[in-house]
Amino acid sequence: MRILLVKTTSLGDVIHNLPVASDIRRVFPQAEIDWVVEENFAELPRLHPAVRRVLPVAVRRWRKALLAPATWREIGKYRRLASADFYAAVLDTQGLLKSALLSTQARGKRFGYAAAVAREPLAARFYDQCFAIPRDQHAVVRNRQLAAAALGYALDDLPLDYGIAAPPLAAPWLPADHYAVLLTATSRADKEWPEGDWLALGKALNDAGLACVLPGGSESERSRASRLATALGQAVAAPALNLIDLAGLLAGARVVIGVDTGLVHLAAALGRPTLAIYSASDPALTGVLAHTPYVNLGGLGTPPGAAVVVAAALALL
Repeated sequence: MRILLVKTTSLGDVIHNLPVASDIRRVFPQAEIDWVVEENFAELPRLHPAVRRVLPVAVRRWRKALLAPATWREIGKYRRLASADFYAAVLDTQGLLKSALLSTQARGKRFGYAAAVAREPLAARFYDQCFAIPRDQHAVVRNRQLAAAALGYALDDLPLDYGIAAPPLAAPWLPADHYAVLLTATSRADKEWPEGDWLALGKALNDAGLACVLPGGSESERSRASRLATALGQAVAAPALNLIDLAGLLAGARVVIGVDTGLVHLAAALGRPTLAIYSASDPALTGVLAHTPYVNLGGLGTPPGAAVVVAAALALL
């Protein structure tokens, strides 16, 4: 029984789909699961032991060079990989036109969200069978419900399980003792948290015996991390890290605190106590959700203050 999961982006969305692989493996122990995902996130599904093969795509990059021969060679390679096997189910939990089109390149019955509940209604035209999974639920719950409906099993007795693990990162620049990871970077300015609040939080963590590690992806993000680390004293601005090294960094943390970014979901998926800070989105639908201790604070237009975050962070220690 071969099943193809289509969930390409973003980082948080890919993490939210990991429990689907866990559910399928529990219900169908012999199932072989493949996964279509953007190349930048391909290492994540590979961490799940139930995933046999990852089919990377580069839709974001292809769009920028659609007429280039190299682009079409890569698209052709994806088509060959996707059509190499016959799948009992091709399950698109993304609900976008691009993911639906990617699903059409695979051989097998295609399943997805009905037009009324898909993120892009046109995507439903490309599925063989659609399901009206209510949108007023957490993304993890919706993904799991869609898979259960498509493959004909119940979720009643299935635990929420992201199914991944990562060894703690070993690096000479890491603090020698317990550390907290502060994820200050996010994709939009309205999701950021004030630097003064980060300093207040970092000082409270230092006083509790934890050094702070501040990663950043872009040059500007690492510059902010360096600025905050210098002001704190007991802190390290991490160098540029790939996704696997970031997973290791999070796996070794005593606690992870971050704004609305995919890495906070990765921390929770790895079983670390996690606190997520929201200011421009609703955590009820896309917040951290896990069995490990976690806290979602704030919401659309209502970021939490430093005192609230400090109290919640210390309670997780």
